[in-house]
Amino acid sequence: MVALHYIKHIYDLSDDLVLAGFLENPYWQFFCGMEYFQHKLPCDPTSLVKWRKRVGAEGIEQLLKETIDAAKRHQALRQREIETVNVDTTVQEKAIAFPTDARLYHKARRALVRLSGQIGLKLRQSYSRLSKKALFAQSRYAAAQQGQRARKQTRKLRTYLGRVLRNVERFVGPIKQKQRELVSNSRRILEQKREDNHKLYSLHAPEVECISKGKAHKRYEFGCKVAIVTTSKAGWVVGIDAVSGNPYDGATLKPALKQMEKLTSVKAKEAFVDKGYRGSEHHPEGVSVYISGRKKLSRRLGKLLKRRAAVEPVIGHCKQEHGLERNHLLGTVGDRINAMLSGCAWNLKKLMRVLVERASLAAA
Repeated sequence: MVALHYIKHIYDLSDDLVLAGFLENPYWQFFCGMEYFQHKLPCDPTSLVKWRKRVGAEGIEQLLKETIDAAKRHQALRQREIETVNVDTTVQEKAIAFPTDARLYHKARRALVRLSGQIGLKLRQSYSRLSKKALFAQSRYAAAQQGQRARKQTRKLRTYLGRVLRNVERFVGPIKQKQRELVSNSRRILEQKREDNHKLYSLHAPEVECISKGKAHKRYEFGCKVAIVTTSKAGWVVGIDAVSGNPYDGATLKPALKQMEKLTSVKAKEAFVDKGYRGSEHHPEGVSVYISGRKKLSRRLGKLLKRRAAVEPVIGHCKQEHGLERNHLLGTVGDRINAMLSGCAWNLKKLMRVLVERASLAAA
């Protein structure tokens, strides 16, 4: 299971595809500890889901620790390198559609109609046909930049949701906890305003936050922040975790360095960060924090501060190649698991590159 999850994120595959590749690739089977070529699946794809639930984020953190320890054992990562780190944050987007009001109203109403069938409630009217028609019209008007007509259809969708919601809320029979959460989330969607804080952006992923990082091409991202710590010299990931609540970047510095110390047993001495970490009240004791743009530094510190930008390509590779770009796992625990496994994949890929280079030098 451990090896399958490493391979899954090294090549950014789904649970089904990583098992299909296991049957075809003898190298993957050897990496998973098999002595002979296997012609059967080692497990069902759903077993990977159940295993992740059992080990949780704490168990996946141990997998990240093992990749760091493996780099140490092969002398690819030295202790003194870990004392100087770069720290940054990025956004791990959730696998949800862009949350417009019209689509949220339609999805909430449709979920309530399904719920009424499960609990045996006969609705006065489901508005399935009318709501679908209104959503289609709203999207067409919005595309044509006919705002007044689009808003009229959005109000219709909100009205349909309110009527179905009140009908469900009058139900007096037994109802499960998840079903109660669906009703309360539908009420939140119905009542939330444009200027409200902590809005609900998805029914199946209520933990999603709206994060703006000042990007010109993507003004808003919907997911959670991820704090990442890399070594300044070689770019090993020595700490990575998802942070819920959309905190200020500087507030993630202490937990990130604490996790790094837990995984590596080394306390950071120097941390290089960008201007989002301004505010000395968030800086941990015993760690010299250098913010980009700072002047009047020694030649050594000036070079290290310029190397702070080396954390950016690490984030880019984790996003494009190792699954950090879009998270499909459930809940806040799924956010943490996906982030840490992407860090594991980056470290393993670096370690494999180091071992291949050593083998080629030895052969020459």
